[in-house]
Amino acid sequence: MRAYSPVPSSLSQAPFAPRIMCLANQKGGVGKTTTAINLGTALAAIGETVLLIDLDPQGNASTGLGIDRAKRTTTSFDVLLGEATLAEATCETAVPGFRLAPASMDLLGVEVELSDHERRIHRLADALAEYDQDESTSRFSYVFIDCPPSLNMLTLNAMVAAQSVLVPLQCEFFALEGLSQLLSTIEQVKGSLNPALDIQGIVLTMYDARNNLSAQVDADVRSHFDGLVYETVIPRNVRVSEAPSFGKPALLYDHKCSGSLAYMQLAGELVRRERARQAA
Repeated sequence: MRAYSPVPSSLSQAPFAPRIMCLANQKGGVGKTTTAINLGTALAAIGETVLLIDLDPQGNASTGLGIDRAKRTTTSFDVLLGEATLAEATCETAVPGFRLAPASMDLLGVEVELSDHERRIHRLADALAEYDQDESTSRFSYVFIDCPPSLNMLTLNAMVAAQSVLVPLQCEFFALEGLSQLLSTIEQVKGSLNPALDIQGIVLTMYDARNNLSAQVDADVRSHFDGLVYETVIPRNVRVSEAPSFGKPALLYDHKCSGSLAYMQLAGELVRRERARQAA
């Protein structure tokens, strides 16, 4: 079992410009939304300000942060259609410093709605640029975009708007195969739509220390993608799995469980990685 040390307070309130990251994996059930919620919460806990844009029609990130469907009067769908600004779509969560632009099932129809729009895959990038130019809006140190588990117009909007991609990867047998497909997609987007896009890192999730397969996947991914893989791994944890049904991040549901401690450790590691990137 890995030990998770406390995050140094010196990592909080890091003085670098906002970073826009999309959390993407074409395979579902890899811990993508769980990571978006809990990494965002952990960053807010160490003094960062975070915006999570939910682009998944399932809206699990919105539900997991306690925003009921009935309360989602303005959503990311409205932003993509140009019927609302990003500032109008964002709402507070139970976590101070952590805001959300919720999703709705309407996102399922976004490809039809935007089919004739000239800048249909730049809609989110345009909305973020407009938000950044409005001096009256809240400032964020991180913007996370939770993508659907497929390559469609929503994922393309996220990758065009983002500066980097954070890849959650489940410790399972077909992990490397799925990862290769995702990296190929990122290279295609980088080559034709967003030359600045890079891979921020790979986060291993659902790690089971009792299972030899988890250790094997860990070793294989690190041997193929050395330098990209975070040292912190997210363990398979019942409390993390239970938290969304209560509309809470794991860190609010049980801040002492191994999953919560791992996400705090990951937040510190991400901030250090971003500081090193800025200093380079």
